[in-house]
Amino acid sequence: MLIGKYFRVIWYALFVVLSTSSFFVSANTLEGIRVWPSPDETRIVIDLNSEANYSYFTLSSPYRLVVDLKNTNVKAKLPLTVSDSKVLSKIRKSSAPSKGTTRLVFELKHSVTAEIFKLAPTPGGQYGHRLVMDLPHKSKGNSKPVQSKPTASSKPIINSQANQIIGSGEIIIAIDAGHGGEDPGSIGPTRKYEKHATLAISKKVVAQINAQPGMRAILTRSGDYFVNLNQRTELARKNRAHFLVSIHADSFSSPKPRGGSVFVLNTRRANTEIGRWVEKHEKQSELLGGAGDVLSKNNKDRNVSQTILDMQFQNSTEEGYKLAVNVLSEMGKVIKLHKSKPAHASLAVLKSPDIPSILIETGFMSNPTEEKQLFQRAHQDKIARAISRAITRYFKDNPPQGTLLAAKGQEQKHKVRSGESLSVIAKKYGTTTAKLKSANKLKSTGLAVGQVLIIPSNKPVYVAPKATTSKATTSSSTQARTIITHKVRSGEYLGKIASRYKVSTSSIRSLNRLKSDTLFVGQKLKVSIVAPVKKHTVKRGEFLGKIATKYGVSVSSLRKANKLRSDELAIGQVLVIPTS
Repeated sequence: MLIGKYFRVIWYALFVVLSTSSFFVSANTLEGIRVWPSPDETRIVIDLNSEANYSYFTLSSPYRLVVDLKNTNVKAKLPLTVSDSKVLSKIRKSSAPSKGTTRLVFELKHSVTAEIFKLAPTPGGQYGHRLVMDLPHKSKGNSKPVQSKPTASSKPIINSQANQIIGSGEIIIAIDAGHGGEDPGSIGPTRKYEKHATLAISKKVVAQINAQPGMRAILTRSGDYFVNLNQRTELARKNRAHFLVSIHADSFSSPKPRGGSVFVLNTRRANTEIGRWVEKHEKQSELLGGAGDVLSKNNKDRNVSQTILDMQFQNSTEEGYKLAVNVLSEMGKVIKLHKSKPAHASLAVLKSPDIPSILIETGFMSNPTEEKQLFQRAHQDKIARAISRAITRYFKDNPPQGTLLAAKGQEQKHKVRSGESLSVIAKKYGTTTAKLKSANKLKSTGLAVGQVLIIPSNKPVYVAPKATTSKATTSSSTQARTIITHKVRSGEYLGKIASRYKVSTSSIRSLNRLKSDTLFVGQKLKVSIVAPVKKHTVKRGEFLGKIATKYGVSVSSLRKANKLRSDELAIGQVLVIPTS
């Protein structure tokens, strides 16, 4: 018995020594750190193998955010230099306050009010435990305590001048590229990410809509970064968008389902198994940053507020259904449809009561064939053209009041009779001879009997200033026009070529002196495009080959663009970067 008691004492003593010494193994491991800069904020994601036990504080002169991860060791490589963030420059380790604790120091460019929150593992095992930090790019004055949870109103999205717009001559459509950054969306059999396909298609839709007179499209995100779901609708609202179109790629537990579909809002449960699957996965996206409440809380009378909201929801739902039918009609001409009628689901991105919205599923990422197609340029072009055609047709049939399309639809026509003059006709319709001449491109006041005149609308049309979008701009880029040559291929027509280069068909006609829109295969057309001109200031240690690699251009093109006689560069020398 004495021997047994002796061994129990030895084992207890050994346990105490191991648990309080450097031999203690941390309960958690920092697996990696990911940084996602966006135009408005920088998101930092710390991947851990168990739930984070952390504390934090801020320092100034210089500005730093310090996070202590208790009972945690580090597997990730540090320090980490960040070059593309407006607020964060470096992440490094520092002396720990106690054994078993990892201290991370985030070196900041200015004072910010950060937002820190934990995320649990995703059900599919795509992500484990995470600690997320959102650092807004705009300083909010003196540093305040770090918030433990993000709020819907904490991140300014758009310049407040957008609130002063009293009307819009243009029809504005917000195109929402699903997922992004920390949220990859569905992952296909070959590990391709939905977020990349949706952004590529969305950019093509925007380009094609912007080629239409009287219409303008904006993107809710223009790069690979995460935008909270409530921010997407808020961005559309601040830009006075008439419609929000969210573009996604579907997924399912089986690889068999395929085809495109369009979802519209239904506050009740989704009416299909696929719809319920989509709702479930969108909920995971909400958890990445918190879903916002789009319902108005300004009116003290809740009954009045609810009545107004019900009316707005009803109108938004009806208009959403109309556009969804149009989109399905056009998509059905170029791709297989999963559902020929609009499907219903209760999705956060559709829940804005004041902006009609639809969610388009362009195919199934879980289907091997469609996953491959969704990353093919030609297939993306087909889908984008179908969506843009549907949107254009919808708004031509249902132009909002006060827009250019509405004014065009209100134009009357008058057939000139014997004895009528321009001033007589102007007086009859309550307009002026100047407006009549302008609307009909008349060089004189002379008229011919039987001539048909367009009578312009007298209703005022307000043209909105272009509100800012989420796309970041840099002072190092300017814009210049350049002439390129396009060789007509089989199946191409003038409108398609104009859409590809984001120009109007009239500009191509004028530049090439075309008398008709008929083209032939092999015909060469001149196209005047806006090309970004980037500039680079030479830094210490840089050489021509290094700079060429950075911008994805050749050394010879750099020499030609800058008329260099040798490869020698001077520090501070400014180089023009040619388009790749």
